[in-house]
Amino acid sequence: MSPPIEIHPLGPERLADFLAFFEGPAFADNPRWRSCYCQFLYVDHDRVHWPSRSGDENRAAACTRIGAGTMRGLLAYRDGRVVGWCNAAPRTLLDAFADEPDPDAERLGQITCFVVAPAHRRTGVATALLDAACADLRRQGMTLAEAAPKPDIAGDAENHYGPMSMFLAAGFSVHRQGEHGSVLVRKSLA
Repeated sequence: MSPPIEIHPLGPERLADFLAFFEGPAFADNPRWRSCYCQFLYVDHDRVHWPSRSGDENRAAACTRIGAGTMRGLLAYRDGRVVGWCNAAPRTLLDAFADEPDPDAERLGQITCFVVAPAHRRTGVATALLDAACADLRRQGMTLAEAAPKPDIAGDAENHYGPMSMFLAAGFSVHRQGEHGSVLVRKSLA
C-alpha cells in the first residue's frame, strides 16, 4: 500500500518544493518539457512566441507569479516529498485564454495540467489532485471547473491534461469539442 497523499496549495512558502519537483522527478521520462514550469497558459500567445521562451525565462516567470500569488495550483506530497502537481486557476489568471472569450470566465476555474512523478503514477495522485483542485477553486469563488482532456492520447507524457475517464468519474460532463483533439469537460462547483 502506498503512503498517504497530502495536498497543499501552491504559495510562496512552497516555491522551493515546486522548483525541486520540476527540476527533478517531474519530467524524468520527458525532459523536453522540463523548461515549461507550467507557464504555457499564463502567457498570451498573441504576444509571446512560446517556442522562443527559454527554461530560464519560464522559471523566472513562475517564481515571480508564485511570489505574487498569480500562479495557482496544488502540490501532492508523499512522505514529505512532492510527487505531483496540478495547475488549477481562475480562468482570468490564464492569459492564453485572452482570445477565447467565455461568458462564464469570471466564475470559471481551469484545471489545465497534471504532472505526476513516474514512480507514483496510477496510485491515486492525479485523482487526489483533481478532487483538491475542485475544492480549492470553489474556495476561490469559482462556481464551474473546466478541463480539456484528450481522449485519444495514449502515453503518460502526452496525457498531461489528465485522462477523460478520471474527469467523468469525478462528475464532469462533456461541454463541447475543443481544439487539437481535446474535449472540454465541466463540473458545477456550486
